[in-house]
Amino acid sequence: MDELEKKYGYGFRIKFKSITFDNGVEFLGWKLLEVSVLELIGRRTTIYFAHSYSSWERGTNENQNRMIRRFIPKGTNIANVSEEEIQWIQDWMNNYPRKILGYKTANQVAKECLQGCSWS
Repeated sequence: MDELEKKYGYGFRIKFKSITFDNGVEFLGWKLLEVSVLELIGRRTTIYFAHSYSSWERGTNENQNRMIRRFIPKGTNIANVSEEEIQWIQDWMNNYPRKILGYKTANQVAKECLQGCSWS
C-alpha cells in the first residue's frame, strides 16, 4: 500500500476511502495501513472490520470467493493450481459483467476510473 500511495499521491485517498477486513490475524498491523507515508499527520484511508461470522458485511468479497469456487473447489490446495490457471480465472473474473457495476466489467470500470482521475 505504501508503494501505491507513493505512486498515486493524493489520488490514493480518492480511490481507497476505506478498506474492510475480516478478523484474520494477517490484519494485526492494520493501524500501519491507515498511516500515510506522504504526510506526517493524517490517514491515507480508514480501516473497518466486519463482525465475526457476518459475511454479508463483505458482500463483494464473498461474491468474488463464490466466483473463484466455480473453478477451484473449497479445500483445494492452491499450491497445486498452476499460475496459468490462476491467471485465466483472474482474467475471466475481471471481464465478467456485473449487475453492481451497471453490467460493466471490472476492467471497464477500472479503465474509466483511471482515465477520469487526475492523480496529483
